[in-house]
Amino acid sequence: MKNAVVTGAGSGLGRELCLKLAERKYRILLADVNVAQARESLEMVRKAGGDGEIYACDVTQKEAVEQMARYAFNTFRRVDLLINNAGVTSAGFTGDIPIEDWEWCINIDMWGMIYGCHYFIPQMRTQGGGYIINVASAAGLVCLPEMGPYNVAKAGVIALSETIRTELAPHNIGVTVVCPSFFKTNLLKSMRYQNDFQKELAQTTFDRSRLNASDIAGYVMKAMDKNRLYVVPGLNAKLIWLDKRFAPEFFYRFIAFTIKNKLSEKLFMFLAQHGLT
Repeated sequence: MKNAVVTGAGSGLGRELCLKLAERKYRILLADVNVAQARESLEMVRKAGGDGEIYACDVTQKEAVEQMARYAFNTFRRVDLLINNAGVTSAGFTGDIPIEDWEWCINIDMWGMIYGCHYFIPQMRTQGGGYIINVASAAGLVCLPEMGPYNVAKAGVIALSETIRTELAPHNIGVTVVCPSFFKTNLLKSMRYQNDFQKELAQTTFDRSRLNASDIAGYVMKAMDKNRLYVVPGLNAKLIWLDKRFAPEFFYRFIAFTIKNKLSEKLFMFLAQHGLT
């Protein structure tokens, strides 16, 4: 039986990843700050054929993540898979978003994953292999306006993943970074906004998304099987990423033009309504 640790396992993508692992008969340490939700996930995992236990952990506290790593290796003896998934988001223009929201977002979305990698990698090297999946976002590949904290945190997660991909190759440790665009999940429940339009846009984007958390989890499992570095689910996310990569100057000049000429709200709402974000 293989063993996995999944953060943010109590809901959304974290829960769906646990269910995919349950189908593969993994034993899972389901980590979350919300123990009640994690307990619900564990019940679903057991019904799906897996097993495990819950672990209360605030990934913004390095001591807590260190203790979780120690507990996981002591209990399971080895950890075959670490999924750093816990995340939140905040919307607004830079300068308007409270600095507390920057700290909140970056502490969970980036530092939480740095702590996870830092404390699990040494033991994975010692045991002779393993796998790490970091859940980032297309926002880290394509930094759109009014998402500064989220863009910065997720870009950092992508950079971290690219770095350890090469560093860990000699130790038989694979790395995948997941970069989905908006999909149906529970992220809206904790999302912070600065105005009503941002809230409406986010709700529309999530409602009209053609992908859900189960879909994304399926893509992640396939990427792990093939030891692929990047997972960018959805044709729209791939096209936007390619556009930015091949014509970055034009890409950002165009977005700046829409903001300067007060066209950005109509443009982004149009894209959201048609499931293109």
